[in-house]
Amino acid sequence: MSEITLNCDLGESFGAYRIGNDQAIIPLVDAVNIACGFHAGDPHTMNKTVQLAKKYQVNIGAHPGFQDLQGFGRRNIDILPEQAYDLVVYQLGALQGFLTIHGMRLAHVKPHGALYNMACKNRVLADAIARAIYDVDPNLILVGLADSELINAGEAKRLSVVNEVFADRTYQADGSLTPRTEPNAVIHDPSQVVKQVEEMVADGKLTTVTGEKISIKADTICVHGDTEEALSIVQAIRKVIA
Repeated sequence: MSEITLNCDLGESFGAYRIGNDQAIIPLVDAVNIACGFHAGDPHTMNKTVQLAKKYQVNIGAHPGFQDLQGFGRRNIDILPEQAYDLVVYQLGALQGFLTIHGMRLAHVKPHGALYNMACKNRVLADAIARAIYDVDPNLILVGLADSELINAGEAKRLSVVNEVFADRTYQADGSLTPRTEPNAVIHDPSQVVKQVEEMVADGKLTTVTGEKISIKADTICVHGDTEEALSIVQAIRKVIA
């Protein structure tokens, strides 16, 4: 990608539970990462989200995570590489069914939550995920945390990769995301989000929670769709990178 794009994690409602403002957000982003039923989402939600993305001509990505509805896929789970491989293949297949009936194609894969964060530091886990994506379709793009092991694994597998940065999350000095167990992990103020995005886009830099400035490669910017401020944040960022 030559231009910085904006993506959002969506399709996370399930059953009677409504999460996110998908209808308002999808027209404003370049790509959606659709939950595949394990950490969130269900068949009906997946189908409707695909239809919305098609309506607004938004790129569609799979957002596979741990099978952990109670923890929203954000709790670390010990998993063998072969189990991670199967986990990803299964969820890509689930989303692909809905894409097929609507004449759409899967553009990318972005692991979710704890699976994503663990793979960003654990090369063995990252390799298993990259292999699963490649085996399903070697033309799929792997989206991962900028300069992480997930990106390295994708490149080693000769997948196209996209370095992702987060608009609404704070960072540690090593370039990793601040754990959600810490109170300052998520940025809720749209003005603070815009300040962080402007720094990443204009300077290729990022100010960490400890005040250090680190270099960062930003191909795409993510906003989490499950926060109350998500729509306001997406609207604010769209003005910056329009």
